[in-house]
Amino acid sequence: MKTRPRIAITLGDHNGIGPEVTLKAIQKLSGVRTLLVGNSQGLQAVADQLHLPAPRTAASVEESLELRDRVVFYDPCPDLNPGWTPGRIDPAASAIAAEAIRAAVKGCLAGQLHALVTAPICKEGFARARIDFPGHTEFLAHLTGTRTFAMMLFGGTLRVVLVTRHDPLCEVPRLLTRSLVLKHLRLTAQSLPWLGAGRGRIAVCGLNPHAGEGGTIGKEEIQVITPAIRAAQKEGLPVEGPYPADTVFHAAARGEFAAVVAMYHDQGLAPLKLMAFDEGVNVTLGLPIVRTSPDHGTAFAIAGKNCANPSSMIEAIRHAAAIGRRTNPWI
Repeated sequence: MKTRPRIAITLGDHNGIGPEVTLKAIQKLSGVRTLLVGNSQGLQAVADQLHLPAPRTAASVEESLELRDRVVFYDPCPDLNPGWTPGRIDPAASAIAAEAIRAAVKGCLAGQLHALVTAPICKEGFARARIDFPGHTEFLAHLTGTRTFAMMLFGGTLRVVLVTRHDPLCEVPRLLTRSLVLKHLRLTAQSLPWLGAGRGRIAVCGLNPHAGEGGTIGKEEIQVITPAIRAAQKEGLPVEGPYPADTVFHAAARGEFAAVVAMYHDQGLAPLKLMAFDEGVNVTLGLPIVRTSPDHGTAFAIAGKNCANPSSMIEAIRHAAAIGRRTNPWI
């Protein structure tokens, strides 16, 4: 490629805060070249509200690479204009968000873009639009043909990998298997050098209070989690546990562990967001492309009010730029 690669930023649901935090973030990152992908009406409306110029528009990802502008915009659905209605769940907005993701992933797979940052989508909007994926992670895995993947979030001194993601809590014990836990332990170990953490210690959470208390408060630690840890240790992976979740994050925050593997969403993300609510970043492990995102949702309640904090988006872009320069272990 003759021109310097760009980072693609998909604007997510344009009725949420995605366009706002994106435009605010790129004002503070003058050294990063970006291609914004999403709905033109939503982007223009937010740019006008923020008193910022809308970026120059390209007709395709390929054309964007020929433009010398630091920030370029591409609308993958120029004929679909549902309007900008902040805070409203609109299947049309979700359909546009999905097409933006498809276009950006295609550019990354083709080597035209060296990293992808995704602004938040609306999961309910995706369901109404009959886009059969519970979130970005599963959608990106589908688009890249990836079967083994994981969701890691980091902020402050914590890195957290989730074994189950957006699943009902009552389903988690059934979903946990030795194979599933082991896959996430392997991905975590592979990711740490890529993320600049070397071969650090990895703590594994138990599922139950007090990590099961020797089987008196649940059997998952004995039947599922410990066998997965032992299998990982036989492979030479630096994993330990299972540890009670109410104490292990304190140890990780002090630097005793490079990462923590949590069994379900809130077990891992509650402590992380307590420490780094405004700066948390999500990175998808296992993909043949680099993908990060801010660690927040569409925030419909504050959309269109010019009060969204762009800190998490800024960190997501910074990390995408840094990781994108390193060798991806899953290529």
